[in-house]
Order: sequence, then structure tokens, then C-alpha cells
Amino acid sequence: MDLIPLVFPWILGVAVLFIIRFIHQRPQAKTPPGLRPWPIIGNLNLLTGSSNTHESLHMLSQKYGDLMLLHFGSKPVLVASSPETAKLFLKDHDAVFASRPPTAIGEYTFDRSDLVWSPYGSWWRRGRKILVSEVFTPRKLESFEWLRAEERMALISCLYSHAVGKKPVFLRDHLMRFTMSTVTRLVSGHKYCNDNPESRGSVTMKKLQEFVDEWFLLSGAINIGDWVPWLNRFDLQGYVKRLRALSAEYEEFLEFVIKDHREVMDKAGKNFVPKDMVDIFLQQADEDHDDPEAELTPNRIKALIHDMFAGGSDTSAATVQWAFQELIRNPSVIERATEELDRVIGRERWVEEKDFLQATVRGSNHGRNIQVAPARHAASARLLHGGLQCRGVRGGEGDHGSRERLVCRKEPEGLGESGGVRSGEVCGE
Repeated sequence: MDLIPLVFPWILGVAVLFIIRFIHQRPQAKTPPGLRPWPIIGNLNLLTGSSNTHESLHMLSQKYGDLMLLHFGSKPVLVASSPETAKLFLKDHDAVFASRPPTAIGEYTFDRSDLVWSPYGSWWRRGRKILVSEVFTPRKLESFEWLRAEERMALISCLYSHAVGKKPVFLRDHLMRFTMSTVTRLVSGHKYCNDNPESRGSVTMKKLQEFVDEWFLLSGAINIGDWVPWLNRFDLQGYVKRLRALSAEYEEFLEFVIKDHREVMDKAGKNFVPKDMVDIFLQQADEDHDDPEAELTPNRIKALIHDMFAGGSDTSAATVQWAFQELIRNPSVIERATEELDRVIGRERWVEEKDFLQATVRGSNHGRNIQVAPARHAASARLLHGGLQCRGVRGGEGDHGSRERLVCRKEPEGLGESGGVRSGEVCGE
């Protein structure tokens, strides 16, 4: 009986807290339907059980509908499986889902400074503006046409020599070398990456290609620590170890490129004229900018250079390889293309870029999608659609632990049996 006066206040306090929480508790929003998750791994088995994740998601969408909720590890994931739902997230509410989730690959890609893994904000907007207004302008592209023509002729000459000698051609290798050589000359010049490196900081073309290939491999790999954060410290797959090794060696090369360009730039002074993209980035870094968060730091310059190397080599080579494959599978198309070239261009000169730009291309990318899984996107605000909560299953604004990821799998109607699944992944946290 003597304990009652001591225990009663605690019981009363706990009861009051429960009552207050019950009164102020917000109603649970209805979430999209989906597959019941397993403990710890959630629905990660969908990613590991098939080499074509988008096909697994397509099969599930037939059962659960255009918008479904999955869990990859501890992360909620939205899957949009129709043009209408894809438009909802990628156009109508683009600003909400324009960011990127924190991942290991993003952290070790220059601390999330590149335009692929950078969160949506001041720096991302400035970085994109630099590329659009300073690098990819029609005038800049035209000024480097001679370089691209030189590399094209080198590729054609190499392929012709193999054809005359009746040697087998592994097209992928030749295309990768062609695109990488072209991009490196446009971005940083020929001296830093060639078969005979001139200085200690330079690398061979093969070595740079290994950097890019390793980055693409790790970008597409499933890191269990990204989905189950408490396992990240253990690095069970050795994923982070490989990232660290790649980052250290890759950054050393990029730092040398920037340092050498800076020395040339400082020596020239006011008479300096930019010759490549690195020069343009350094000039932009020297300009005053009102927003400190959008400052072009050395880390961000390295990230932009990496974006040029990665985006301009592998994807371009893969696209051309795919086009060659389609032509080989359709001999009649080769005959039509040859006839059109003879009629429009003739055989007195080579096809030039202006011929392509002036041509009318119909049905391009029809029923096909070369890029199956782009980088994941991240939600930055709460979104309700049709009575369904599409972000923040638990917790309130700013609760990063409950932020949802979005996977958009777009499948236009009328692809037919041979069209396959045209899909893209847009995930975010």
C-alpha cells in the first residue's frame, strides 16, 4: 500500500501521454497496393532473382495495378507502370521527384557532386546551365567538328583494314575506343590519355576505359547497404572497398588534368583562350557567383569531367552498337539506307554531320528503349494522388527515415510481341 503514492504518478503520466498522442495522431493515409515484404530484405528478392528487374516489375504491375508499393530492404518503393502515372511523377510533380537518394555510389562519385547523383538544388541547376550554355552550344560543337571527323575517319580506316584482311571484328571494342578517344580530346585534350602517356599523371586509353567501365558496373550493382542502412558498415559484398579503390585512382588522374590545365591558364594570364571543356570549367570557377551553394569547387569540376567521360563514351558506343545490330538483322534496311545515301549524298564525298542534322528521321527509337534503368530519383515532399499517399508512409515532413522511393516503369501501348517492355527506373528516397 505504501508504494501506491509513488507508482500512481508514473501510471497517470503514461496514461496522459497515450491520450495526447491518440488525440493528435494524424489519420493513416491509404497507401498503394503491393507485395507483402519479407523481414529485413523486404522485396529485394525481386532485384536479385532476375537479370531483368523491369520485367519482374512488369509482371507484378499486372496484378497490383499502375501504382504499387514495394519495400527494398527498409526503403518504401513506388512503382509506376503506365504512361499516365509516369507523367504524374516525372512531369506534373517533377520538382518533387527531381532529386537523388543518398547512395554509396553517389558518395564516392565526388561526394554527390556530379549531375547524376547530385541532389536537386542550386548546384545541380548551375552545373546543368554551364553544360547547356557554355559547353553544348551550337557554336562550340561546330568548332570541334574537325576533331570528330578525324576520329570518324580513324574508325572507318580501322574497320576497313579488318574487312579487307577478312579478320573478325569485335565492334564493341572499336566503338568504345572511338567514342572514348573523341570525348577525351574534346574534354581535356589528347596528351592526358593515349597509348603512350607523356607524363607520370597521364593514363592509357585502356586504363581510362577501365575507370569508366568499373564505375558503370558499380552504378548498376545492388549494394545491400543502400537498402538496409544498418548493414552498410559491414560492407558484406566488398562494394564500398571497390568504390574506394576506384575513387582514389580515378581522382588522382583527374586532379592531375585540372592542375596541368590551371598552370597553363595562369601562365597565359589575360591572353588565355579556352581550348577544351576543362578550360571552360576553370574559367567558370573563377567567376564570382552569388550563391555559395552553387560554387564550382575543384570536386565539382572533377565531377563534371567524369560526367563527360562516362556520358559521352559508353552510352554512345552502346547506341551505335545497337544500331549496327538492328541493321544486320534487317538486310532490307541496309539496302534502303545505301540507296538513299547514293541518291542524296552521292559517292563523291563522305557523309558529314550537317547531312545528318538536315535529314528527316522518322520512327527513331520507336518501340525500343536503349536505356532500361536510369538513375533513381528522390522525393522531397509529400504527394497525394487519388486518395493514395505517395511519399512519407510514416512520420512528418523532414522525416528522412520514411521517405519513399519511386520506380517508374513506362510501357507505351501497341508495342507488340517483339517490342518487349519499354521501361525506366526512377527511384528516389
